[in-house]
Amino acid sequence: MSVPQYLRQISLKVGDADAALDLSDMRIRFAVRRGDTRTPNTADIRVYNLSENTVQRIQKEFIRVVLQAGYAGNYGIIFDGTIKQVRRGRESQTDTYIDITAADGDSAYNWSVVSASLAAGSTAEDHTQAALGAMASRGITQGDVAPLSLNRLPRGKVMFGMTRDFLDVTGKTQDVSWSIQDGKLTLIPNTAYLPGEPVVVTSATGMIGLPEQSQNGINVKTLLNPGIRIGRRLKIDNASIQRLRLNPAPLTEANTSLALVQIATNADGMYKVLVANHYGDTRGNEWYTDTICISVDATLTNSGMISGGVGIPGAIAEPGSVRPFG
Repeated sequence: MSVPQYLRQISLKVGDADAALDLSDMRIRFAVRRGDTRTPNTADIRVYNLSENTVQRIQKEFIRVVLQAGYAGNYGIIFDGTIKQVRRGRESQTDTYIDITAADGDSAYNWSVVSASLAAGSTAEDHTQAALGAMASRGITQGDVAPLSLNRLPRGKVMFGMTRDFLDVTGKTQDVSWSIQDGKLTLIPNTAYLPGEPVVVTSATGMIGLPEQSQNGINVKTLLNPGIRIGRRLKIDNASIQRLRLNPAPLTEANTSLALVQIATNADGMYKVLVANHYGDTRGNEWYTDTICISVDATLTNSGMISGGVGIPGAIAEPGSVRPFG
């Protein structure tokens, strides 16, 4: 997907669909942090010069906030979550503001408890559905979930405890990363990516500066792009990537080889998004997306370190070049 980035657009709504305040016409500054980790995504949103009545309503009545941003032709949700705190302040004698601190799925993450007994023959899919059922009362629905192992347990299974702990177990045994994205439970295999066309990142489509290879992967900055989502692919010209200089002093040969695998560039220029942070100011210069991504085939296979259970019939698939799933 390659869409030129121009003509900014934004929408900020506080409240449910049937009773929401539309603050889109105000000056808005925001910073949204999204990642493929289990820790909830967060947003800090500052809205300027609201009336006293509006501020009171936001502080007392509403819990949901939906932020959409982008450009004409490439516009969508960059955050959908619940308000955790509203703070008032003043920048000058004429400008007041409220700061909205919000999180995505933190109630389910912090407080959801699963209590279920599964008969013998349950699968990883059954365990995931039990966890999802426990989160449903706190507003979490099913998002992108890859096919899981069909292995059946020979005995019954009792699930009682924090839901996030059982999802951690599923993540380790199924080689997937779980997270909550816009109120949806998402499980993406560590050796796969979300289906769909890749987001083409070039100077013509909004790339700022040059991509840089770091210890965490490939860092790339673009004009704000809601199409850059966790688990999706980016297509980057490898010739534009500035390579990292490794410091060999504190690293053994094995550690250096492993680090090179994890931050390797992809032969076809395809990269999987792990972190996508959006920030902007409707009356300022900032309107950017910072992304950290890794090569779609950056698995541990090349270093000879393969997860336990690989090769067992019905177990997780052997790591290799990433394949899409549907």
